[in-house]
Amino acid sequence: MKRVGILAGREATFPESIINAINERGGGVVTAEMVTVGGIRLDEPKRYDVIIDRISHEVPYYRAMLKRMALEGTYIINNPFWWSADDKFFNYSLAAKLGVAIPKTVLLPQHSYIQDISSESLRNLEFPIDWQGVVDYVGFPAFLKPHDGGGWKNVSKINSLEELWYEYNQTGTLCMTLQEGIEYDQFVRCYCVGKEKVLIMPYDPSKPYLSGQQYVNVDDYLSPELHARVERDVITICNALGYDLNTVEFAIKDGVPYAIDFMNPAPDAELASVGEYNHRWIVDNLTEFIVKKLATGFDVPQYKWTSMLSGGAERLVKAKTAPIRKTAAKKPGKASAAASKK
Repeated sequence: MKRVGILAGREATFPESIINAINERGGGVVTAEMVTVGGIRLDEPKRYDVIIDRISHEVPYYRAMLKRMALEGTYIINNPFWWSADDKFFNYSLAAKLGVAIPKTVLLPQHSYIQDISSESLRNLEFPIDWQGVVDYVGFPAFLKPHDGGGWKNVSKINSLEELWYEYNQTGTLCMTLQEGIEYDQFVRCYCVGKEKVLIMPYDPSKPYLSGQQYVNVDDYLSPELHARVERDVITICNALGYDLNTVEFAIKDGVPYAIDFMNPAPDAELASVGEYNHRWIVDNLTEFIVKKLATGFDVPQYKWTSMLSGGAERLVKAKTAPIRKTAAKKPGKASAAASKK
């Protein structure tokens, strides 16, 4: 029996729906349940074949636990090692190199630091920041937002240098980016499952977050050409980042889809927020992906320690503990002796 665990926070409908869907389609071979954990031992055995992670970005204990589970061969959606290392500024830079349109973006030094950081610790930083150069490059309007945040937290729309200074001074120890604000003609949010299946959803970011008013139903919202490009960009981004579940947001201006947010490995999927159709799509497609992969095999992430655990460790230990054979020192030949006299 294959076991799938759901690790969730305050969500209600999505965990329940995905558990029911997997149990219905599992055919008695795959079962799903909520994960329950306490103290995790060093020699913790494997409990689940797959864990769907919805909350470890907010609970460090969960993130450490998931890494330990991965060591036993549990497949985590999404990879906790990459998610830990990821940040939005790197993602923007990577996507731009892959040909995805990205608004002009600047990474900014933090405004404040923890107590033990002194001026000597920051001697490599330019001071003061060339604010005029930053805004000349990015332009207005712009958005000031954390380089690794989510859920529209600590995001400010900026229309002047004075506003930028004021909002930046409120950011504390957060590391921020300033990004060109695209005055869009259209806006879409896209689910992606298994790095290949995409649902493009018309979206209104001006509505309150998680209000249930952001997702709008519009037939033929994008032209066929634009739809194909958005879908291609979503697949490119999610394959590059290695996320099996993600959302990608595009602000579309003059026919160009600018990817403005795509580090969402635990995307909103609650029924009241995303609506019946979108909720059902993400539940059905994630269920299909998991059940199919449990039958055919996941593309397991390759870590340096993976090969060591599959026989490489024994070879490494033998190599390190093998006795060193002592050989008699050879007398230098003519060439060596001549060289030693130089």
